[in-house]
Amino acid sequence: MPRSARDTRQKILREAHRLFRRSGFFRAGIDEIAAASHVTKRTLYHHFESKDALLAAVLLAQHDEVFANADPYGVRLSGTPRQIVDALFDKLVEWSATPHWAGSGFTRLAMELADLPGHPARTIAHKHKAALQHYLTEVLAAAGLEHPGERAKELFVLIEGAMALILIHGDPSYAQTAATAARRLFDPTRTSEAIRLPSDA
Repeated sequence: MPRSARDTRQKILREAHRLFRRSGFFRAGIDEIAAASHVTKRTLYHHFESKDALLAAVLLAQHDEVFANADPYGVRLSGTPRQIVDALFDKLVEWSATPHWAGSGFTRLAMELADLPGHPARTIAHKHKAALQHYLTEVLAAAGLEHPGERAKELFVLIEGAMALILIHGDPSYAQTAATAARRLFDPTRTSEAIRLPSDA
């Protein structure tokens, strides 16, 4: 692809990403994206055959950018399992406290498209979240933790649940609550068996 065409495509992706995150998939219009990108609708459709294809391309570009980094969570996760949990949730607490925090774009857009299971953007969101969970599994396995896949799944539920509740309630303290719960999971005095609720709960 010639450089000018590649630059135009990247500009459209950048502006589409900004507007999708700000307004959501359905409220961000093609006219608005084209205007923000300083291209005509015809040029935009030359690069992306539909709005659906544009959203899928935006998420794929974001996925590739995240995993081009050796630390996809934006912080180095190493050391003991407890050190990994501390670093991971300290980052979540810090990130969620930033002004106008909007959470994970992948999660928000997947929820917005919940009634469209075949949408290509949902497929990419699934790929992205699965890759993050797999990364956590590898990190915990390298730390010598037993059953790293299950422990990574537990951490992932806490991370994603905290982000959803912060968005719903507008209360970043859910990040700290999730951090406390995660540290309990990795408490050295905790048994190797999963904590179970009482049978009459």
